[in-house]
Amino acid sequence: MKFVKAFISLAIAIGLVYLLGKPLGPAPALGPFLSPFSGFGQNGERLADPKSELILKLDSLQSEVTIRFDDSGVPHIFAKNDFDLFYAQGYITAKDRLWQMDLQTRAASGRLSEILGRVTIEMDQQSRRLGMGYGAEANFKIAMSEPQSRTALLGYTAGVNAYINQLAPKDYPIEFKLLGYKPEPWKPINTLYMLEQMTLTLAGRSNEVAMTELLKKYGKGVIDQIYPNYPLLQESPVIPSGTKWDFEPLTIPEKTDTSVVFQSDNLFKRPRTALPERTPKIEGIGSNNWAVSAKKSITGYPILANDPHLELTLPSIWYQVQLHSPEMNVYGVSLPGIPSVIIGFNQNVAWGVTNVDADVFDLYKIKFKDASRSQYWHDNQWKPTRSRKETIYVKGEKPVIEDVIYTHHGPVTDFDNTAEKLPNLALKWIGHEPGNSFMAFYQLNKAKNYDDYRAAMARYVGPAQNFVFADNSKNIALTVNGKFPVKYKEQGKFVLDGTSPSEDWQGWIPAAQNPFVKNPERGFVSSANQSSTDPTYPYYINWVFAPSERGIRINERLAAMSQANADSLRSLQNDNFSVLARTILPKLLDVLATTALSPGEKAAKIILTNWDYQNTPNSVAAAIFEEWVPVLRNMIWSDEFGTELPTRDRTLYLILKQPNEKWFDNINTPEKETMKDIVYSSFKSTLKTLTEQHGNMSPTWQWSKVKGAEIRHLSRSLKAFNAPPITTGGGSGIVNATTKRHGPSWRMVVELGPTPRAYGIYPGGQSGNPGSPYYLNLLGKWEKGELNELLFLTSPDQQNPRITSRITFKKK
Repeated sequence: MKFVKAFISLAIAIGLVYLLGKPLGPAPALGPFLSPFSGFGQNGERLADPKSELILKLDSLQSEVTIRFDDSGVPHIFAKNDFDLFYAQGYITAKDRLWQMDLQTRAASGRLSEILGRVTIEMDQQSRRLGMGYGAEANFKIAMSEPQSRTALLGYTAGVNAYINQLAPKDYPIEFKLLGYKPEPWKPINTLYMLEQMTLTLAGRSNEVAMTELLKKYGKGVIDQIYPNYPLLQESPVIPSGTKWDFEPLTIPEKTDTSVVFQSDNLFKRPRTALPERTPKIEGIGSNNWAVSAKKSITGYPILANDPHLELTLPSIWYQVQLHSPEMNVYGVSLPGIPSVIIGFNQNVAWGVTNVDADVFDLYKIKFKDASRSQYWHDNQWKPTRSRKETIYVKGEKPVIEDVIYTHHGPVTDFDNTAEKLPNLALKWIGHEPGNSFMAFYQLNKAKNYDDYRAAMARYVGPAQNFVFADNSKNIALTVNGKFPVKYKEQGKFVLDGTSPSEDWQGWIPAAQNPFVKNPERGFVSSANQSSTDPTYPYYINWVFAPSERGIRINERLAAMSQANADSLRSLQNDNFSVLARTILPKLLDVLATTALSPGEKAAKIILTNWDYQNTPNSVAAAIFEEWVPVLRNMIWSDEFGTELPTRDRTLYLILKQPNEKWFDNINTPEKETMKDIVYSSFKSTLKTLTEQHGNMSPTWQWSKVKGAEIRHLSRSLKAFNAPPITTGGGSGIVNATTKRHGPSWRMVVELGPTPRAYGIYPGGQSGNPGSPYYLNLLGKWEKGELNELLFLTSPDQQNPRITSRITFKKK
């Protein structure tokens, strides 16, 4: 019996050793991960010792570099030339964010399946079919041909690799250990992949396939009525209404007959080879920026603010850094993987960005000669296609190989509902356009005045951004900026005819004719992703923009503001007032007043009637209203238009201006519903859902609890690395646009002057290591709407009580 027990014990031990040494699916072997010598236990960090001084001897440096760290873990880098400056930026960013850089580069280049297996094949196919590699390569050639960007890319790459090369397996970031792979050398083109990913994320687009199907079904008259071009109900455009355009515009192309798009009525189900359909666009998620003039400022100099709203992740999308060289002293946030500062300030200027949402992402229906797809019809002739072989390596399986066909429009990447097996829609996208947007940021980092700012704007390709600006000469300005194609009105709202040259993009709007304003009479400039201009601007940018409520609220408060300081603008960034509720709720309550309500419904109506329209964290009224509006919108439109719902503005217009329209009737029921019926049924449904999910009406219905905002780790599945629950107000369409998973990814306020004073924060911390004290150290202040003063040093030996450790890089 003893021998049997011993044998069983030995077998179990051997089995455990075998299992712990084998990877389980995409997960690594548990043995190495659990090892006390090389596993997760090696990833703990301590707060930096204020007296700590480290000297590193590194390859490729041209001179000595000093890095000072402050009490938030922010590096302040002092170098004697650009190469060393970006070398140090690459090294330190990799030290804090290496796995983030690796993951995002893999996502952009379509290489996630190498580490995650079959589960990410569709994501990788999407990246390859979108031509991310094609675009990155085109931009890389130009970036490497210019001395400044070449130096930056090579220096940054050398710094990242210097950090990677000195890592032992025990030092790998924990995510590498969990997934069982090691960091690979960084390549200069990775930076261009990062820029491609940002361009894709922020490119404005219409769901052309769905819109084309609706056009077929209802005709142009109905579509013009239900999906009208901005503006419709209310607007306060980025460039103030009435601004005069001091230029002679180019000739605008005329719309042509595009009947080829509708030739086939033979509709197939979406092919199995098609990639997942794009998720519907979420309205109200966006960014804010503004600058107030010296006459509105208590300091006598302009004050600038920016809070880009993106997905809230750990680690943060952004990375704080100060870069100092003989020609540059700039502080702000960078994007891990990209040299320079993207949003920030120096001793002379400050700038920030919000998304324009320009339509620079169009689909063209292609007519191929035959199944080989080697030729396509364009301009009354057959033209040759090009093929780009894409090989996706899959962990534990054979590679997936796909030939992506290219026309002059771009890659044939998508399907309409007439395609049987292979894609038939080519993508024309600004991400494929050769350029060097890096130089715009490089020049802003060194800018001294307004002229430098405008010169930098001319270098920018995309994604189109509203660049707000202020300088010590007391100028404020805002440029709706990017490389915009010359298009006829609505070009790209529907699938375009790929056979007709008149449907091609017809050149580019001159950079000097992009909408901009300098020192307006009102004393401020601002943007919140709303319509770029009033209808007098001669060029077409898009037919739909973010709802106007944030822009309206910002402009109302800035117009009333005087003697502003940094805290005035910080307060505005945290503004929770709902212009949407002010606009529509009185009408909805009037409708409910004519309806018989249950006791619970009456109580909810009373709460809404007494509401001050503030989306504070503890507001029950805000929760009811915010949950009600999307239900109401869906009940009005989804029976006819499916998931491609008309805009929120169109919904408000219907309720306020067209209460007797047929669209309130649900075509799927025998009854004929009215606005009163839909308002009440959506209200009743909202209260029912809140009760089912949160119990009877009580403090459990407070807005922060119903919204359930969360900040997730980039892996999405490692919940232990998520932030703890957060309590926030705001919401979609609120200046404080914090929703469940999106919000102010960076808040910054800069008071310009002889010595600039700046404040900023993001949710999380500098480090991407969950075991670091700098992983979540900024979250508490961010959650309260507070800002940290940003330490702007002028020399490496400057004394300040917030300075902690020092690292010196020396040539090996």
